[in-house]
Amino acid sequence: MTKEAFPIIADALPRASYFKQIYMSMALDRFVRSVETAQLNLHSLMIVHHGEVVAEKWWPPHQSHEPHELFSISKCFCSTAVGMAVEDGLLSVHDRVISFFPSCQSPAIEQNMGSLRISHLLTMSIGHAKDPTNQIVRHTEDGDWVKAFLETPLKDPPGSKFVYNNAAGYMLSAILQTVTGESLLDYLRPRLFEPLGMERVSWDTCPKGINTGGWGLSLTTEDIAKFGQLYLCKGNWNGRQLLSEKWIDTATSQQISTLTMNGLDKRLGYGYMFWRCRHGGFCGRGAEGQFCIVLPKKDAVIVIMAEEKRMQAILDLVWVQLLPALV
Repeated sequence: MTKEAFPIIADALPRASYFKQIYMSMALDRFVRSVETAQLNLHSLMIVHHGEVVAEKWWPPHQSHEPHELFSISKCFCSTAVGMAVEDGLLSVHDRVISFFPSCQSPAIEQNMGSLRISHLLTMSIGHAKDPTNQIVRHTEDGDWVKAFLETPLKDPPGSKFVYNNAAGYMLSAILQTVTGESLLDYLRPRLFEPLGMERVSWDTCPKGINTGGWGLSLTTEDIAKFGQLYLCKGNWNGRQLLSEKWIDTATSQQISTLTMNGLDKRLGYGYMFWRCRHGGFCGRGAEGQFCIVLPKKDAVIVIMAEEKRMQAILDLVWVQLLPALV
């Protein structure tokens, strides 16, 4: 897969006063000691409280300007693009998925995927027995991931059951490229990346040149914090409404149950590619310990980048060590 990138002028988040950072530093020190005791492999941490960065840390050799290749946090950006396309009148969450790919239509695909809607992609309720992404990506000889997805048999009716599905984000990216005439990355450039001052942005593409959507977006830790802050502010950035409040409320509230998932923070429900989490929050989360946690009750955003499989252990430390300091 290839990268597609472009330069953008950076715009940093405001930093809190020295006294606010000193107060937060005590909690940060406890958190860091706990991380090191547990031998958790973290790359970076940033905490935004009341709109200001109150704590930030990078574990060597990682640095603040370093872009991190995101796993499933990428899906939150894909969901955001869908919301913008809905506002632009380009599609509806009730649209049938196969309607966007007439060249792939056949009686077999119609029978298999005829009732699949965009909303089912957003909520991971497609109907596959298990995630077919690995099979699609690694074993589709002609590189046509869309057709391979549509040909993968469904076990359950769409909308009936949550089964995690990485290819859902890719299919949304393919739909967006169809209706906008540009890549997901290019569509988001003037609508999200430029207004938020994100500088070093790239996104993996499939063999057909479609951004992967569900993974492969690269951003800095601060870029991800800005994104979380945008959602905390209900889509308003410096007085400009980039995304509707209604979409944000829908995308970040429970749309489907996830009670069968492992880990307490994964059993609290799923929205439009956002997870619900404890303390009234929601988050983007990716493999290996990547988190963008938004806590409206605390007016806070916590971003963690890591290379660590013990993701629940990271979250447990956040709730115990960092949350009490957000007053």
